[in-house]
Amino acid sequence: MGEHQFREHTALHPDHLWIWRKAVYVDENQRTWLPIVNETESCLQVLMRQEDVPRGEAMRPSQLPPSPLPLMWQLYPGRRYRGSDSSFWRIVYHIEFNGVEDMLLEQLPCAE
Repeated sequence: MGEHQFREHTALHPDHLWIWRKAVYVDENQRTWLPIVNETESCLQVLMRQEDVPRGEAMRPSQLPPSPLPLMWQLYPGRRYRGSDSSFWRIVYHIEFNGVEDMLLEQLPCAE
C-alpha cells in the first residue's frame, strides 16, 4: 500500500477569501480556492479546495453571475467566517491530504 500524508490544520485557515472570478477565490497569500456548493433543504455547505489554477483577469462583482456565496469571507474567532453579506459560516473541517487542502464551510444557522 502507498503511503498517504494526512494532517489536519488547526490554525492555518485563510484570513480572507476574496472572489476573483466565477468559481475562483483568492486568499491573502495569493493561493486560489475553488468552491463546490452543496445545497440541501436545511443547509448550505461549500467545500473550498485549494488548487493552483490560472487566475486570469479579476471580475467586478457586477460581472459575476448570481451566487449563494458571499463575495468575501473574513476569518472570525470560534472556527467561523463572516461573509461580506453578513452571513456566518462554521468551519466543519480543514484538512490536507496528499498535498490538497479541503475546507468545508457550513452556513449558520443550519438545522441539524
